[in-house]
Amino acid sequence: MADRADRYALYERAVQCPEAEVDFIAETFQAHRGRPARTLAEDFCGTAAVCCEWVLRDPSHRAVGFDNDPDVLAWASDQKLAMLSPEARARLSLVEADVLEIEPAWSSSPEDGLVDLVLAMNFSWWLITNRRRLRRYFERVRERLRADGLFMLDAYGGYDAFRVITEEREIDDGGSPFTYVWEQSDYDPISGHMDCAIHFVFPDGSRLDRAFNYSWRLWTLPELRELLAEAGFSNLCVYWQGWTEDGEPDGTFRPVQRADPDAGWICYLTAEP
Repeated sequence: MADRADRYALYERAVQCPEAEVDFIAETFQAHRGRPARTLAEDFCGTAAVCCEWVLRDPSHRAVGFDNDPDVLAWASDQKLAMLSPEARARLSLVEADVLEIEPAWSSSPEDGLVDLVLAMNFSWWLITNRRRLRRYFERVRERLRADGLFMLDAYGGYDAFRVITEEREIDDGGSPFTYVWEQSDYDPISGHMDCAIHFVFPDGSRLDRAFNYSWRLWTLPELRELLAEAGFSNLCVYWQGWTEDGEPDGTFRPVQRADPDAGWICYLTAEP
């Protein structure tokens, strides 16, 4: 089963829920700006699942996805964009680019070439491990946003985030079941650098080890908030996930001023240019 597995499809099933994410993105933008968002740029877009869901939601929606990996962009074009109607496909662009080199102008955008929303999800911005470069990335994001736009990104943490640890989760969503394995194999408390990997294990005992590898920095929320402010963003807001009575994440993110020191947490952040 591992020999026949498609690692990108497995990743989407295990990690992403673009429908729920677009719900949250659209509702949060409306709450902040009092109008619906129309244009979206997704940095580190990977398989472009969110971009595709965005253009499917409304015929006025336009999206562009940026990634510097030609392999994942080719997969997204063949597997995701090919499933869209010609009309929806015309409203979505995929661009191979380094996020630090993206120009404000977007060839598919109306008017001034700026966008309503810029996203940096799945902790992908952690690949920028240098403070100066991360601040520069945030400055470039701000340059690409409309005056009443919004930057949205996510983060995770908690005391388990600083540990060498392996976690497993069974995926049985109607397709062929498998086990998703998240491994934090190394963490350096001096530099903040960490190495992580995703493995997939199948019912026949076969494995797809290190299907994805991440060498990044574990940025903390105080560092992130300071860097966003230094880059010129304001009205920073943290959206924290709640918990059910059984102690499981409830999938609902609410704005908070303070949070509990949980072993593991995920949050979204918004910043206004």
